[in-house]
Amino acid sequence: MTWTLALLGIYFFGSASDHHFSLCPLDNLGFSWCPGCGLGRSLHHLMHGEFLVSWQLHPLGVFALTVILWRLVDLIFLIKKQKKLWQTY
Repeated sequence: MTWTLALLGIYFFGSASDHHFSLCPLDNLGFSWCPGCGLGRSLHHLMHGEFLVSWQLHPLGVFALTVILWRLVDLIFLIKKQKKLWQTY
């Protein structure tokens, strides 16, 4: 449920602008580069079909979305499997 809410939040409320509030400690200390900065915006643009902009913001956006969606599917199947086990008792 947490991953689903996080993806919905990024889809609807993801910042598409360059100037935004950041929780990144490296950004707040004044560093211009951080390995994770831009990933949320990259996911936002990726889910809206803007693949080139997503790639330019962070090349690992596609990988991150794939991993998160895979984990969601995996958790859904795990819950269904556990539900079947409880029904047999």
